[in-house]
Amino acid sequence: MTETPRNFNPEPYPYHHELELIVETLTNLGHGLARDNNWVVMVPFALPGERVRARVFRNHKNYSDADLVDVLEPSPQRVEPPCPLFGQCGGCQYQHLDYTGQKEWKRGQVVDLMERIGGLENVVVEPVHGSPKEYHYRSKLTPHHPNRQSKDFPIGFLRYGRRNQIIDVPQCPIATDAINEALPIERKKIHAKKEKFKRGSTLLLRHTLEGVITDPRATVSEQVLGKVYEFQAGEFFQNNPFILPELIEYVLEQIGRVKLRYLVDAYCGVGVFALSAARHFEQVAGVEINAQAAEQARVNAAANGVTNATFTIGKSEAIFASLSFPGEESAMIIDPPRAGCDEVFLRQLLDFGPKRLVYVSCDPATQARDLKILQAGGYQIERIQPFDLFPQTRHIENVATLSRA
Repeated sequence: MTETPRNFNPEPYPYHHELELIVETLTNLGHGLARDNNWVVMVPFALPGERVRARVFRNHKNYSDADLVDVLEPSPQRVEPPCPLFGQCGGCQYQHLDYTGQKEWKRGQVVDLMERIGGLENVVVEPVHGSPKEYHYRSKLTPHHPNRQSKDFPIGFLRYGRRNQIIDVPQCPIATDAINEALPIERKKIHAKKEKFKRGSTLLLRHTLEGVITDPRATVSEQVLGKVYEFQAGEFFQNNPFILPELIEYVLEQIGRVKLRYLVDAYCGVGVFALSAARHFEQVAGVEINAQAAEQARVNAAANGVTNATFTIGKSEAIFASLSFPGEESAMIIDPPRAGCDEVFLRQLLDFGPKRLVYVSCDPATQARDLKILQAGGYQIERIQPFDLFPQTRHIENVATLSRA
């Protein structure tokens, strides 16, 4: 007899109760959403329009979670996932959905977030700019492994729906070919010394101009639009080099629609946006909280012959204290982490008042929250353009262009 989990609420369904459902939509987590007598049931790996059989495994206060048992009537957009681990590995959510469908649903999710969180009315979101590669695009892979006490010692990623259970992943179809060639070798090295691991750990494979690097402290490089950027292998750098030039060109085109003298690049990292745009401005100022990245931005400026860019170490709002540019003659690029911009930064941005603003975000939900504040502070949203840096996953990069009203 199957033991019922202690946190299971027996209403409205008993444990392992099976339902036949019609899937209505996808959530921003990539889950199929269906209803049974107006009660919401979440069914991962089910697609809108499909009739499915699902088995309930958990009830919440206002919805239930269920496993997909069978697809009785498939969507015309359903495809066969190329990865045999899809549905078990937690890394991908959309391999069963054709790429046109992925882009359509990601655009819809951006629209929903802009309306629901950002409070934007009649928002126009452009069609998603797709990745040149749908697979074998990811240039950084970070498989995990358990401690030496693990019986089977898997090396891979978290199993879908689990917080601490790792599934063994010998190959990853969204990683670059070079990473997949190196992965068996690195897995063998880890297995050979597994008795040394008192705790679990994470392996790095980063595909760069120097090859596949596994030392997170190593200085590596990537070429984008004719410029070479150095960075630490374990630190942040966009992981889809195939679409990155298109993203940068779009940002430069949007920031340059009005001719301005100065550019501020907040959250500048190793200087990719700042140095790519520098030739269009008299002066460029960047700020980065990571001291190593800020120093590498300076190195990258010198290596690429850019003499009109300066970089400051500190929190994003620190840039305003020493900034001599007049806001009405300045443009600004912001590319914050997933948490978005903090209140202090946004308040100082509004006081500075750059004429033009391009906001690049890896989380449209926090971006929508910030856009609401910027709009209330006197900015008009001109354009919203999603970029699919992460095919086969639920993630989407989003670029908003704003101008001072």
